[in-house]
Amino acid sequence: MRRLAAVIGVADVTVASLIPPSMPPEQGQRMDRRLGAALRRPPLPLPDLPTPRAGSSVYGLAAIDVSGRIADRMIVRALGWGCGTRLHIHESAGLIVVRLDPQGVFTLTGQGHLHLPAAVRKWCGLKPGDRLLLAADPDGGVLVVHPPAALDAVVAQMHAAALGGEQHE
Repeated sequence: MRRLAAVIGVADVTVASLIPPSMPPEQGQRMDRRLGAALRRPPLPLPDLPTPRAGSSVYGLAAIDVSGRIADRMIVRALGWGCGTRLHIHESAGLIVVRLDPQGVFTLTGQGHLHLPAAVRKWCGLKPGDRLLLAADPDGGVLVVHPPAALDAVVAQMHAAALGGEQHE
């Protein structure tokens, strides 16, 4: 059996497009000055960012079940409420306001769920499965429940302000 050996020669090849052309010294100094001036420019202005949170509110999202119960242990814990805690529940401006009240008619369930009365659910147009924003103020001992209709109004207002009044369908 005969083997063939092949030798391939590689010549030094310079690719001109990868090597920048040389420039006279005085032109190079001008380029250095321009580059230095560009590096000394003041930084671009930054947009104003919202200030950090100042409050102690605790937020949660929860769905209301077919019996009108809302379960969010983090919110209940933040408020310091336990099973059997007496509460006053009422509707105000489309929101549901829940406050600790030793004389309150309503209580947290044995599982620590908040049960919204049928009348309040009806006033706010709540249906089983609706997602609610829960905003607890532990310092004030109050829970404000935001139904979808109230959230729609707030979001529409915020979007109009952010988008400059543009309407998006």
